Amino acid sequence: MRQQPGCIFCRIVSGEAPCDRVHEDEHVLAFMDLFPAEEGHVLVIPREHYADLYEMPAESLRRVVTVSRRIAPALREVVKPAGLRIVQLNGEAAGQTVFHYHLHLIPCGAAGELRVHGRAQGDPARLAALAAAIAARVEPSNAV
Repeated sequence: MRQQPGCIFCRIVSGEAPCDRVHEDEHVLAFMDLFPAEEGHVLVIPREHYADLYEMPAESLRRVVTVSRRIAPALREVVKPAGLRIVQLNGEAAGQTVFHYHLHLIPCGAAGELRVHGRAQGDPARLAALAAAIAARVEPSNAV
């Protein structure tokens, strides 16, 4: 599997760094953002390392989007947001801070501020509880 030394997301994929998992399969991992922009902020990544959209093979992109589509209804049920932002950044100029392709699923309120990165680390107990609640409601792969 393609990995990048020093990449925090590669360390999460390999189990070297912890995360609150929402979903995982052989190709994709979804977990709670440690610095959530909003409650329920989930990151969806390919297990293999691709720095950005420009490196990402079409099949890997399809898998990430398909998993994101399965997580979205679970987020809606658990967090009950007014809407859902789906954000993906490419390059430092665009605001990308971790250079491993990732898709942000950010629940939002009716007039929420447009933020992609949170200002403070989320409460570990709350992140774990949200991950468990969302994971329990993720649609099976044959439902989409």
